[in-house]
This record gives sequence, C-alpha cells and structure tokens, in this order.
Amino acid sequence: MKIGKYGVWFSTNALDTAQLAALAQGVERLNYDVLWYPESLSYESLALGGFLLGQTDRLCLGSGIANIYGRDAVAAMAGHDTLNTLYGDRFILGLGVSHIPLVEGRRGHAYGKPVATMRAYLDSMAAAELAISAPARNVVLAALGPNMLALARDRAAGALPYNVTPEHTAEAKKILGPDAWLCVEQKICFTSDPKAARDVAAANMARYMATPNYRNNWLRLGFSEDELSGRGSDRFLDAMVVWGSEEDIRSRIDAHFAAGATHVCIQPLDPSGAATPDWSALEAFSPGG
Repeated sequence: MKIGKYGVWFSTNALDTAQLAALAQGVERLNYDVLWYPESLSYESLALGGFLLGQTDRLCLGSGIANIYGRDAVAAMAGHDTLNTLYGDRFILGLGVSHIPLVEGRRGHAYGKPVATMRAYLDSMAAAELAISAPARNVVLAALGPNMLALARDRAAGALPYNVTPEHTAEAKKILGPDAWLCVEQKICFTSDPKAARDVAAANMARYMATPNYRNNWLRLGFSEDELSGRGSDRFLDAMVVWGSEEDIRSRIDAHFAAGATHVCIQPLDPSGAATPDWSALEAFSPGG
C-alpha cells in the first residue's frame, strides 16, 4: 500500500449509521487519502472498518487505534487480512496498548508493560496460520515514546502518534528513519475566536489529560504539571488544537511535514462543540483545496 500525505481522523463514537456513511463518503469526495477512526467503548473497530470500506470506492480506512486487549492477535491478523482481501488493500490496522482504565476497569484485563506486550502481540500475529493472506501487511502502531517508536520501525509499517506537536514529530522521525510511515494526528478548530477554540480544545482534551501515557509524553515535550492542571493552559491547548485563519492552520500542518511526517491526518473539531465534523474545515484543507 502507498498512502498519500493527507488524511482525516475523526471520532465515530457518537455518529449514527447515516452520519458514518456521510463521513466516509464526504472524506473520499474531498480526495483525502485515509480516514482514521478510534476504538473505545462504542463501535467495534474491525466491524466498523468493514462498514466504512463498503461505503466507499477508493478511500483507505485506518483503525486509529484498535485496542490490542479487544481481540487476540490471531483475530487481529484475520481481520486485517479479511478486510484487505475483500476491499482491495484499502485497510490499515492501527494497533495500540490503550490505557489502564479502559483495559483493567472496563475490559477486565491485566495491563501489561506496553512495549513488551505489543512485541508479544506482534509475534503472535506473525505466527498466525490463516487460510487467507492480504496483499501486504498494513500495520501501524500508536507510538509516543522512543521504545514504542523503535518497535514501530522494526516490526510495523510505521507509527501513528496522537496528541503531539511538530517537535515530537521531529524526534519521532529520527527514530523511525526514512522508510517508515510517520502518520501524525493534528486537531484543528477553524475559527478566529480564541475563546470558542480553547473551549472546544479543553472539552476535547479533558479525557486525554487524565491518562498517564499522554501526560508523560507532554512532560517530555516540555509542558509543566501546572500547564496540565485544570482545563490546561492556553499554551498547551493551542499546541494540541490549532485554530485561527487558514494560513495559521496550514502553517501547523506544514510544520509536521517539515519535521518529517509522511502523512498528516487532521481532526476537524466543530467550533460550536458539535460531535459532527466541521465540513467547512474539511473542504478548506482538502488536498485539492
């Protein structure tokens, strides 16, 4: 698989059937290369991938990220191979270790050491004996720290860092090297109203700020504990959710590319706080726009 430079990441958790179809078809119409979607406690990742692939003709779909505690490694490999066989090599299986509250509190599993657990999972995937095989192995890892990034370089097609800055992108590129995919998520809020943008950013970031994995990475990037307290400092919120004019937002996207990203997926947050995507933003920043 060869993926282009531009994608969309959007939370599908609260969307109904018609909205899901409209999202995939609209992203395809606007000529983005990949639509990435999450997995938490809403739609099951691989089943949703099949639905979205069935609504489109050429768009690639990426799980961003499928929780490895949600299915065993053989099921993950079978899902990857099934979707790519049935839908013409258009599915990217993004895998991640998730977070302790979701794994232990909601799924009832013991949360293992992230890198060792992911390595063992990839070993089991590679050893799976299936009656079908996909044209290629399109697997990326949710990776923030250097050890998981190195694993993504060595054992997958690349990495999908989430909630990061161009500075992190530059560090990730040094580890991943020239050949691995570096697919970076960037939230945008297409408004010049700082209060509206930061209110949307604070509401969106609240759940992530409660997780050690993300907090530790932000501390490594130079944010202080004070900046990560409460709803987050303006500097932190602006780093996570870029807002302003089209030029302001393009500058941030371009900064990720300049730092070494091979693919940037924008998450178009609606300035009103709605759970649906901001289509004006998607149109403004589409590859053909």
